[in-house]
Amino acid sequence: MFRSMRAYSMDLRERVVAACDEKAATRSEIAEQFGVSQSWIRRLLQRRRECGSYAPLDGRRGRKPAFDAGLLARLERLVQQQPDATLQELRDRSGVRCSLVTVSNTLIRLGYRRKKRRFGPLSKIAPTFASSGKLGGSASSGPIADGSSISMKVGRKRT
Repeated sequence: MFRSMRAYSMDLRERVVAACDEKAATRSEIAEQFGVSQSWIRRLLQRRRECGSYAPLDGRRGRKPAFDAGLLARLERLVQQQPDATLQELRDRSGVRCSLVTVSNTLIRLGYRRKKRRFGPLSKIAPTFASSGKLGGSASSGPIADGSSISMKVGRKRT
């Protein structure tokens, strides 16, 4: 029988522990009755002996977040004070030692999006291939005039 990776409920844990404490049945019978494994019952009772509680453990594993609740609020204030600050400036001012990607991902989780800057004119006509013909194809210019883009369609001439 395959069970999902979720923790068993506290209600089930309490009923299993109560059944084990009453010693009305063997552990294998209790396991079959409640649909759990004998090893889970053993670990549950062991945890109760060692820790005093049989509640599920905290499921969070891995690295702790670089920005906790206080630092998230500070980062948001920094963005509101200077919306055009770079990621590096925000990282340095927040006082958190992390990568720029971490700052970027945190800002995305807060609902901020990257500001797109335009460094050139909106439309620019430039050749899309080398005119020497070294990159393949023929060296002749074909149907596309020099200085135009492949994505531009050739229109009819007006008379």
